[in-house]
Order: sequence, then structure tokens, then C-alpha cells
Amino acid sequence: MTELPRHLPRRLLGPAFAATLALASMNVHAQTAPSPSDWDGVLEAARGQTVYFHAWGGEPRINDFIAWAGEKLEQRHGVTVEQVKVDDTANVVSRIVAEKAAGKDTGGAVDLVWINGENFAALKDAGLLMSPDWATRLPNWKLVDTRNKPAVLTDFTEPTEGLESPWGMAKLVFMHDTARVAEPPRSLADLASYVSDHPGSFTYPQPPNFHGSTFLKQVLADTIDDPDKLKRPVDPATFEDDVAPLFAFLDKLHPNLWRQGRAFPQNQPAMRQLLADGEVDIAFTFNPSGASAAIAAGELPDTVRTFVFEGGTIGNAHFVAIPYNANAKAGALVLANFLISPEAQARKQDPQVWGDPTVLDVASLSEDERARFETLDLGPATLSPEDLGPVIDEPHASWMTGIERAWVARYGTR
Repeated sequence: MTELPRHLPRRLLGPAFAATLALASMNVHAQTAPSPSDWDGVLEAARGQTVYFHAWGGEPRINDFIAWAGEKLEQRHGVTVEQVKVDDTANVVSRIVAEKAAGKDTGGAVDLVWINGENFAALKDAGLLMSPDWATRLPNWKLVDTRNKPAVLTDFTEPTEGLESPWGMAKLVFMHDTARVAEPPRSLADLASYVSDHPGSFTYPQPPNFHGSTFLKQVLADTIDDPDKLKRPVDPATFEDDVAPLFAFLDKLHPNLWRQGRAFPQNQPAMRQLLADGEVDIAFTFNPSGASAAIAAGELPDTVRTFVFEGGTIGNAHFVAIPYNANAKAGALVLANFLISPEAQARKQDPQVWGDPTVLDVASLSEDERARFETLDLGPATLSPEDLGPVIDEPHASWMTGIERAWVARYGTR
């Protein structure tokens, strides 16, 4: 296995693509970009622009929130927002790299991209993000909680260095229907025992789907002999031994999964539907308020509640970034800044809208701004911050790339 860290996602790489990346990484010069320090100038330059925001399109509630944000920008700043719905951000990375290889250093197709992890590391390493530091110079950056939410400053251990702006927090929580499961499992071992006793009661989305890969990382963090290794790039010499406990666990788990582990749901909404239909007893989401949001939307019964493992679950922040060759950089800055405004963050945290936790330091906001959050009903299935338990930090991005490839090689052809 060749070295993984700070490279494009493995599933993108072949000899031709690797050569393309090499070209993309050479002689990348930052275009003149509007400076967030001159915000009036940014607003003036943004008026009349169309921002093509490439964002995961698999959840209608998120799509509706982005549409709402676009309406606000159109009304207030004359900026049009067009969401380009994607199912795999790696494809967006591929497009940006291909544009660089073709010499398209201006007028790129991607103005803003919802990104994190391996994809951020890939674009940062290739110099394909707008620079210098822009995120920490946004007017609303001063509201971001960098002290209590340090994940807003690193992305899968990779320092963000102001090259992307956080707009939401995430933590893995499990969902169960209390009408069928009164006392849920509280550890990975307990989950395996429950599934063994109740075959077909659990599944996970097929990697490299993000939620499926997150489950793999949870298992990896719980089973690896030396968890400190996850803070560092993969060591190819020890990778097979490091992940052996992960795949030993999955080998025993899969025969007891939904459809005996021969098929997997495509994504998290599909897995959630299995829970709603009673086909599985336990599902999961990367949004602590996701179950409450689904109950509010009539997608889950109101008997569904959430739980976490006692030893902690994976958590992180998610971000937006601007490619180096974006066509509407000023408009992208305006949108990124709006997404971290108290107005947008409070609406986003409302389970009736999305339920995505805020990146802001709510305690430091003005009284009126705090009220937006304090009056929110987070819903019947949302755990309190105390009950959410410890956060397990995301492993270095190279681990996700490596275990995805290994999973596909081991189970993907069945």
C-alpha cells in the first residue's frame, strides 16, 4: 500500500488521474480575490453574482434550508444561490482538479462546496482552495466558538488555516424505536450481542457513503489496539494489522445484519426508512437532532429516541470552502458569512427545519440573538449536551480513505 495521507480519495485515483493531480498541483497561483476585510467591497462585488453551491442533495430538509438561505441573499444582497446537488463530494474534487489541468484558472463551475475530511485535505494539498485565509476574516467569524468547539479549526486533524468556514457540528447518535427496543445497547460489544440475538435488526449504509464510513470509523476507534495512531497519517507498514480488529468485528457482524450483510442501504435516509418501516430496530445519524427532525417531518414514529455509546461516539464540524478558480468568489464569501450568522444558525438548529447544531458561542451573543436559540424546542428525541457523552475525534483523513478501500475490496463484490 502506498502512502495515503494528503492525497485525493483513493477511489478517484488511477494512473491517468494521478498524472492529472500532479499537473494540478504545479504552479497554482491564487487569483485576485475580494478581501473579507473590505466587507463593503465584497458586498458590492457580489451583487448580481450567481453562486453555484455544490452540496449533498440527499436530504430534502437540508435542501430546503439552502433554498431559504438563497432567498435571503437574493433579497438583501442581490446574490443568487443555485444548489448543485451532489451525492459524493469526491466528484466535486475531481471536477476542480480537471479544470486546473485544463487551464481553467478562472470561471470555475464550483463557487462554494460543502466539504470536509479527505476531500478538504486533497484540495488543500493541491493548492486548489481560495487563499489566503478568508474564513477567519468573515464579519461573523467573531461569533464562532473556537474555544469550546475546537473541531471548527481542524478537519479530520488537518488544520483548516482559514481555508474553509465551519457551518455545523455533528456527532454520531443511534436511533431506536422504544416501542420495540426498550433498553438499547450502550457499547459496540452490546450492539453486536443485540444483533446476534435479533438477526436483521441493524445495518449501515454502504461505504464510501459518508454515514457508512462513519460507522466504520466508530468501529475502528473502538477496536484499534493503539487509538493514538488515529491522530496521525496511516502507516502503510502497519495498516493491515491496525485494521484487523475492525474487519474481524465486521466479519462476525455481517451475517446477522439486515439481508445478512449481502446488501446495504444506499444512504442515511434509506437506513432511516428501514427503521420507520420496522425492518430494523436500530439506525443512526450524524445529527444529534436528526431523529427529532424526522419525527417532526412525519418520517419516524414519535416513539423513536436516540442514544450513544458510553465510551463516546465520533464527532466533528462540517465546512464550506471556495475553490481557487471560483467564478463568484465575492458571492461565495457573502453566503459563507450568512451561514454562520445567528439568524441562519438558529434556523438550522431548529428540528422543524434541519436540527443541525450550531458552531456559534451562544452565550456570547446579544440577548436577542441568544433568544433565537434559547426558545428552540430541540424535540423529543434530542439528547441534552450532557447526555451526548464524550466526543471521539475524527481520525486523520487517510484512515477513512484506507478503510473505505479495504471495505470495498473485502465486501464490495459480494
